[in-house]
Amino acid sequence: MKKHLKMVFMLFLFISFSTCQLAFAQQARITGKITDAETGEGIPGVSILISGTTTGVVTDLDGTYSIEASPSDVLRISFIGFTTVEEEVGNRTVIDVALSENVQALNEVVVVGYGTQEKKEITSAVTSVKSEDFNQGTVNDPTQLLQGKVAGLNIARPGGNPNSGFNVRLRGISSIGENASPLVVIDGVIGASLSTVDPNDIESMDVLKDGSAAAIYGTRGSAGVILVTTKKGKKGRSVVDFNSSVAIQNVARTISVMNAEEYKAIPNSRDLGGSTDWMDEVTDTGLSFINNLSLGGGNETTSYRVSINSRNVDGVGINSGFDQLNARLSLTQRALNDKATFTVNISNTSVDRQFGNENSFRYAIISNPTLPVLDPNPQSPDFGGYSERDIFDWFNPVSIAEQNIADGRDNSLIASIRGEYNFSSKFSGALFYSKQRETEWRGSYSPKTAKFGGGFGRNGLATIQNNERLNDLFEATLNYYETFGKTNFAFLAGYSYQEFFNQGDYTQAGNFLTDAFTYDNIGAALDFANGLATVSSYANSNKLVAFFGRANFNLDDTYLLSLSARYEGSTRFGANNKWGLFPAISAGVNIANLVDISGVSQMKFRASYGRTGTQPGESYLSLLRFGRQGNFFYNNQFVPSYGPVSNANPDLSWETKDEFDIGLDFVILNNKLDGSIDYYNRVTTGMILPINVPVPPNLFPTTQLNIGEMSNSGLEVMLNYKAIQNANFTWSTGVNFSTLKTNLRSLSAGDLSFGEVNYRSNFGSPGQNLTQLIRIQENGPLGQIWGPIQVGVSDDGSPIMKVIDGTAEDENGNPVYCNCNDDRTQLGTAYPTLNFGFNNSLRYKNWDLNFFFRGSFGHYLINSYRGFYENTESTTVQNWNIVNTKYFDPNITKAEYNSTHVEKADFVVLDNATLGYNFKIQPGKAVSRVRAYVSVQNPFMFTGYTGVDPEVRYGDSESNNDPLAPGIERRATYFTTTITTFGLNLSF
Repeated sequence: MKKHLKMVFMLFLFISFSTCQLAFAQQARITGKITDAETGEGIPGVSILISGTTTGVVTDLDGTYSIEASPSDVLRISFIGFTTVEEEVGNRTVIDVALSENVQALNEVVVVGYGTQEKKEITSAVTSVKSEDFNQGTVNDPTQLLQGKVAGLNIARPGGNPNSGFNVRLRGISSIGENASPLVVIDGVIGASLSTVDPNDIESMDVLKDGSAAAIYGTRGSAGVILVTTKKGKKGRSVVDFNSSVAIQNVARTISVMNAEEYKAIPNSRDLGGSTDWMDEVTDTGLSFINNLSLGGGNETTSYRVSINSRNVDGVGINSGFDQLNARLSLTQRALNDKATFTVNISNTSVDRQFGNENSFRYAIISNPTLPVLDPNPQSPDFGGYSERDIFDWFNPVSIAEQNIADGRDNSLIASIRGEYNFSSKFSGALFYSKQRETEWRGSYSPKTAKFGGGFGRNGLATIQNNERLNDLFEATLNYYETFGKTNFAFLAGYSYQEFFNQGDYTQAGNFLTDAFTYDNIGAALDFANGLATVSSYANSNKLVAFFGRANFNLDDTYLLSLSARYEGSTRFGANNKWGLFPAISAGVNIANLVDISGVSQMKFRASYGRTGTQPGESYLSLLRFGRQGNFFYNNQFVPSYGPVSNANPDLSWETKDEFDIGLDFVILNNKLDGSIDYYNRVTTGMILPINVPVPPNLFPTTQLNIGEMSNSGLEVMLNYKAIQNANFTWSTGVNFSTLKTNLRSLSAGDLSFGEVNYRSNFGSPGQNLTQLIRIQENGPLGQIWGPIQVGVSDDGSPIMKVIDGTAEDENGNPVYCNCNDDRTQLGTAYPTLNFGFNNSLRYKNWDLNFFFRGSFGHYLINSYRGFYENTESTTVQNWNIVNTKYFDPNITKAEYNSTHVEKADFVVLDNATLGYNFKIQPGKAVSRVRAYVSVQNPFMFTGYTGVDPEVRYGDSESNNDPLAPGIERRATYFTTTITTFGLNLSF
């Protein structure tokens, strides 16, 4: 299938470029004058373009112009700060136009919860990103479209694994217990999965950042809300768009290790007779093909858009990548004399995945470079012909990648229908229903010859896992609008009912007669007959019911007020706390309407407060539950036994986040500069955490409780500047940055405590299992990286650690390092204090160029590779390779984690640079637009960090992404990649 798609792509590319010929229609000279509608004076420098081409002129000092055009041409007349006008030439030879002032930056329509508003009326912190501002290049996850575009929204994916998702955090960590990522709403479907929409089908993404904007979503709004609006058909002729690209992916960053010659020069190293570049052996050039075809159009009563997208992506890791097919239909029908509007959206996504194995990268870094890939000794145990060594924590990385199978299949279906009826020009009602179904299938097999993965020890090992998630949403809303003099009122009232159901099963079994079945015939495993197979299943459900409302007031476009509330109940809460109220209030004043300030077109000051919540991440946590606890022997047979797996807590409630925000939106410098500034402070209380409790009287040693308090605060700035705007050349630039400060105020509630001081995440094997890395401290910053400070190297090669407390003494009474937390300290923090994005868009005649930088500052990372392998300890030298960064000291002969392994991870990366060329197409041709482009992602990065990727780690990958243990780069990080894309955009 993939080969056929590649051939179709190349053939289409050849035909498209070969048949793009220009034609010229009969032209005449058109003259005219462009004036200011308010003053009547001519406007110099106005751009007059023939629509769909790059042919154009600018007006002179008096506002007059002259241009050659055909009767069928449309003149596009634009000037910064004024409304753009399009005029069809027809039989005219003189076309005069009066332009009206337009403050576009604050007049654009922004999607908010359950509706839209003009940006000038919004009194909360909301950022809208339109499709023309999205990140470009090869974007396979819709989240990437926003990366670095929104101040305060941090999107990170360490490494370049094509099957890994992104960590999304808005204004830092909203919760250390549950649901740390923003809520996603797609075309009104709450909690929808971004996997159901292709990046090419998205029209805009609006981010509700503060509590007042997100409070309308109640118990799911604490981490913010991302509203996704997909593309719809438009009135007019049918338009066909075809976008196709091929992307080449290569390794960008790994970590420096010794080659065979450098390694053999180290005393006591073990030469195994070969010379192998293990990193090269487990990687390859990734080749990806992406195709998007859409058809859209409509008339007075019906509009439609249908699209199909295919993505065939190979990762740089052996046997990693995915094939994805996505289809979407959007249909809007007006009826009953245009009083009723019905909208249907249906999308389906199917993804076939090859996961590869990130451990192949881990062992490629640490493998002895003198070991050959294949075993030259025919008498060795049968590991499939691969070299293997009988030592601790080492496996042949090529064998891991090539012998083990790890496949998956994801299917997502989302369908919705919305019916709206306008009872009058002021009063309307709507009903909305959606259904979402997601299934995940995972199949893996480790053959008899695979040392890694369990196949060798289990005579072949197969695993199959299925998960299914269903949710149904029904909502009813009423809208009423009223005007009294200069005051406008808008009221919203609604009801929401959402039901979720989840189920799945897991089967693992080994001991196969042959490897030929892999996971496709798991019933052939002899483990079933021997009672050694593992089989389990689950099912759970929950419901959310809510009543909500909002009132907006606008007095003379100057004084603005918004009030909202959501009263919501969840079956996941305890019996005594089923319902919660989430209110919000925000207000604003348009200063520019009160004070005449030179060069200021709009300036709005706003302030807001909102309360949002977070519900438990699982169902039934508030109940006393029993689960399987092994077997007991009864009546000559083994009988399954059951015991408690959770304690009852009828008071279990939602986490509560109270947030204050003050902001300033502005358009200044004669409409050339617009932006916003926000300062926020939020406090999260009643975090849902498992707390140790005594047994008895409790039946289980931990109970889910609402406990603790955390605060976040920061400054956010977004600026957009139209530096140059003329007919032949335009340049727009934008910058955003945000600061962040966190404080873990408390982890206690009454007599119970998570611990005033707690430690998380051990360093691990070999030899450092008891080394704690992250400190959790009441009234301290979140993400404290903890450890000893190295101050020198002893004569025997051991690191000398700083004595901090001095309570430990030697036999002479001198203070010595205690190898305990008394002599350890904070070595850095895991979260950045500053994030920024810097975007530039330029156009010169037929050329367009966009480049975007992104960076993070102030965060630190624990470089695990260096902590284990950057030394000449005999265990390291005899078993593994040696990490060889700028910090390597051959005098250190003992692997011991300390301050030298904690690195400042500041970075600036060129996320994307895209250069495009628009071919001249005259009106009347079948092809109305042809654009070719080349794009490069992550071509270079500025950083002093020596690990694989300096991206922020929001949780520990070896502890289920524990949010209380950020800042650790573990040893199984997929290498980062550079992607070069060649693409073609066609419109018909």
